[in-house]
Amino acid sequence: MTGDGVNDAPALKQANVGVAMGIRGTEVAKDAADIILLDDEFSSIVHGIEQGRLSSENLQKSIAYTLCSKVPQCMPNFMELLGIPLALNVSQVLAIDIGTDIWTAIAYAWQPKESALMERKPRHPTLEKIVNGGVLVYAYAYMGLMQMVCCWYFYFQAPGIWNNLGKSEFTPEEAHTNKVASTMYYYTLVVGQIAAAMATTTYHESLFKYLAPNGKLNICIGMEVIFAMLIIFEPTSQGIFMTTGLTAKQLLMPWMTFVAISCVEEIRKSFARKAVHAREVVLQNFFVREVAPQNPLTQRLLDA
Repeated sequence: MTGDGVNDAPALKQANVGVAMGIRGTEVAKDAADIILLDDEFSSIVHGIEQGRLSSENLQKSIAYTLCSKVPQCMPNFMELLGIPLALNVSQVLAIDIGTDIWTAIAYAWQPKESALMERKPRHPTLEKIVNGGVLVYAYAYMGLMQMVCCWYFYFQAPGIWNNLGKSEFTPEEAHTNKVASTMYYYTLVVGQIAAAMATTTYHESLFKYLAPNGKLNICIGMEVIFAMLIIFEPTSQGIFMTTGLTAKQLLMPWMTFVAISCVEEIRKSFARKAVHAREVVLQNFFVREVAPQNPLTQRLLDA
């Protein structure tokens, strides 16, 4: 409900959202309203709703991205109980969570909107939480699972790691093999989080169309790679994070994770767009068959 006069105050008070004019509106109308338009432009209502939706979506995307790495971070501790040398130590987990992920998650605040932002059904403020079942399934059972599979795959690509399974004591050569495997696991997870950062920027829109418009996010992704290289190759960091240098081949192989996750995400988004389109067609047909015939004015407009 919009209004600017004294007579509009009761309606503004009773409306779900009362909007008063800031320039020509009376003080009574402003006091009764929930929102005051400072420029008296109705288009500002649309812009305000759009910005609210964008902020809500970006916060949800940031949380989903942050949660993606938790499954591959936790699993090595359980697998160590089965005799597999520790794939990811505490310092490496902190390097991912504090050293890289936190800045990338913050960069989502500047993420531009998707083209279909205003076409989506609005989120219910009390019934639909930002961290809902869909976010948890996406982060843990979908993206996190893909990252974990890739991490373990490249972990076992370390030469000689299969010979160390089930052992509790290691020779210096075997300990170095464990370091190589652990470094591969860590680096693959970093690459997996880069893939998750790109994939999570859109719900349904293809990245081939959306591209990478968030400059701050792009900088954070570049810094993730640089930080990972320091941890892997800088001697002091190697001692702190228990890593070791990798060969050129070992550095390139984990990027297959980025390709695999990106391809799977593009397929998922394609199906999601088709599902949304099919739902819109069903609703449109229902309106034409059931709703429009009961309203003569609507029927005349459709016939015209």
